[in-house]
Amino acid sequence: MTELHLAEPEASVRGFLERQLRSDGFEVLAFSSARALPRAAQPDVLVLGEPAALDVMRVPDCPVIVLGASDPGEKVRALERADDYLTRPFAYEELVARIRAVLRRCPPRRQLIDLGELVIDRAARRVRVCGRDVRLSQKELAFLVKLASEPDRVFTREQLLRDVWGYRAFAPTRTVESHASRVRCKLAAAGLGGWIVNEWGVGYKLRPSAADRI
Repeated sequence: MTELHLAEPEASVRGFLERQLRSDGFEVLAFSSARALPRAAQPDVLVLGEPAALDVMRVPDCPVIVLGASDPGEKVRALERADDYLTRPFAYEELVARIRAVLRRCPPRRQLIDLGELVIDRAARRVRVCGRDVRLSQKELAFLVKLASEPDRVFTREQLLRDVWGYRAFAPTRTVESHASRVRCKLAAAGLGGWIVNEWGVGYKLRPSAADRI
């Protein structure tokens, strides 16, 4: 089921959209403002009723559809960071069509990430390593899921701070390093030594290269 987050300040609109989208098969979490969105949330699509929030919020790594006024300037600014813009008032059927269009371009994330020795069930928030359950905190899991989404890609420290912890700019914090160390130790204890690779001066990736594993 597609997980959709809705941030809409107008209660009547929010209630209507929540009911209708659920009846159309979406798994909906509705919030009264963008500020109430979970910082580590990873929905399959976000419908945002506050265009100005794009300037101050962590934009999740998923398609974003903005509901806004018929202001050309506002629309242009929103589309610099969002995937689509729908002018109020709008027909519900058009919103659903646009949601399905952006999902065709960017299909929903897999609920199950299966990398052989490592299996992550996002829906159940469960991690198994070599057949054994590994307990992770919420942020440790979010960090691991981010790396596992593209296991051979190196994510920069700035990308991880933005997408996992919601930082908007440079921050003098060691949270990435400390979480990486803890997750590395937990995976190693379960049988995956050498995973959570630190590419010095760049960032982190999930697993060693094929040559390193030989």
